[in-house]
Amino acid sequence: MLAELNVKDIALIRKASVTFGEGLNILTGETGAGKSVVIGSAMLALGAKARGDMIRKGAEYGYAELIFFIKDQGEKERLAAMGYAPDEDGQLVISRKIMPQRSQSQINGETVTLSRLREVCTGLIDIYGQDEHRSLMSEDEHLRILDGFIADEIRELKRETSEAYDAYREALRKERSFDMDESERLREQELCRYEIDEIVTADIKDGEEEELSRRYRRLSNLRSVVEDLSRAAEYLRGPGCAEAMDEIREAARYDAELTHLYEELSDADGIVASVLREIDGYIDDADIDGRLLAETEERLELVRRMEQKYGGSCERIRAYLKKREERLELLSDYENQKNAAEKEREACRKRLEEACEKLSSKRREGAERLCREVTSELLELNFSDVVFEMDIRKKEPGRDGADIAVFMAALNPGEDPKPLMEAASGGELSRVMLAIKTVLAETDDIATLIFDEIDTGISGRTAQKVSEKLCLISSAHQVICITHLPQIAAMADCHYLISKSEQDGRNVTDIELLQDEESVAELARMLSGAEVTQSVYENAREMKKLAAELKERKRAGSLMVQK
Repeated sequence: MLAELNVKDIALIRKASVTFGEGLNILTGETGAGKSVVIGSAMLALGAKARGDMIRKGAEYGYAELIFFIKDQGEKERLAAMGYAPDEDGQLVISRKIMPQRSQSQINGETVTLSRLREVCTGLIDIYGQDEHRSLMSEDEHLRILDGFIADEIRELKRETSEAYDAYREALRKERSFDMDESERLREQELCRYEIDEIVTADIKDGEEEELSRRYRRLSNLRSVVEDLSRAAEYLRGPGCAEAMDEIREAARYDAELTHLYEELSDADGIVASVLREIDGYIDDADIDGRLLAETEERLELVRRMEQKYGGSCERIRAYLKKREERLELLSDYENQKNAAEKEREACRKRLEEACEKLSSKRREGAERLCREVTSELLELNFSDVVFEMDIRKKEPGRDGADIAVFMAALNPGEDPKPLMEAASGGELSRVMLAIKTVLAETDDIATLIFDEIDTGISGRTAQKVSEKLCLISSAHQVICITHLPQIAAMADCHYLISKSEQDGRNVTDIELLQDEESVAELARMLSGAEVTQSVYENAREMKKLAAELKERKRAGSLMVQK
């Protein structure tokens, strides 16, 4: 869930911090106080488009930070697989710094691209505002909603379809590899034979390039090495050591304690003699005429040329050889292999189509249930005689099946069903999304949902129903909602007041978590406007009490259903 939002120098906000709770978080305030700036700041942190004029006047940059606490183990594993594991307490920090010419995003202190940021945030939070509701305009989103509704029923079918599609694509690729005429086949066959013969003849061994390089380096400097060793031998054969031994032996005749010096020098003389024998042997074996050097250089050039041509290492050369041998075998039995590939492609296509049909059948069944439940929710949201259907059409089979799913709706009496993008206004889309989210509350994996302007164009009984839907959704998700309606605000588990004041001659936005009595006072303001009478205040108190009782009943019922 989203635990904290920190904002600095964005629009009217100088500096603000909001700690969100579980359940239903409600943000209220007068028009123009900056409610949308709060949601906008969260959207910036999540990767929304940033403009330089979003920075508060006089500030060098704007900053928005979201702190999440991840509880779901599957989500922790998803984040860890992407390289952004939460800390041991489950905390994940996402931030965005907005500067006049650019922006900088970070996850847990690591700078990331915007595309990477958006990818990571996909499973963390959904924001639904006037623009975000327009995701319902996407047919891909319609199919995603349907698949989410029946996820457990189609999980295995989707896996089978994906595997069947991959197998079909591989069979198709293999079949297309036979798309050549006889002259092309003969040319490639000859090339395969040439390369196979070249690799086999070269017979490159593991580690041979390294060994040849060492040998070549030694042989190419052999003359200098022999000269250096010859001079060293002359120094070691000098008379100094033998004369020193004679002198120490003479001294030891008079002082027995010096005997160990003679013995040690005698040992050293033996070591020197051994070194001299090795030097003499090396010089005797040295091939100064360059024959071995030339052979080594020639072999080294061959090995390097083969590695450069066929893969860079002995292991890759062997792998390339295997592929060419397989390809030669295929080309040598071309017609039979081609016929086999065609049959394999046809069989894979059939398996794919069968898998797609099974998936489509489940989707059609699920679509009927989904639309029936969404219709029921829409009727409660004051859509009279609503028709809500899903048109499932065929497309070319793919990894996700062969279906195009489109929500169709008639939201007013007497209308024929049309694609949702043609049938609904922005405010109606908000309520449609709310109905869908209510139905998906128990199956949707997104922990946090933000609703902005969901109360556009509604009042009275419809507003009450919207508040009840938000209450139900918040029993399974953390919900953050901006509203102008007291019926919705009364349902808050956490109620925040966003207000605007003047400081140093400039407007600034403040955010405050309201306690119970403060929340009642804010409800009274929302009910009456400028003047709050005692009766309005009592009405607000009663509204808060009834909302609490309704929340308890609704959530208890939701938990019973889940059990």
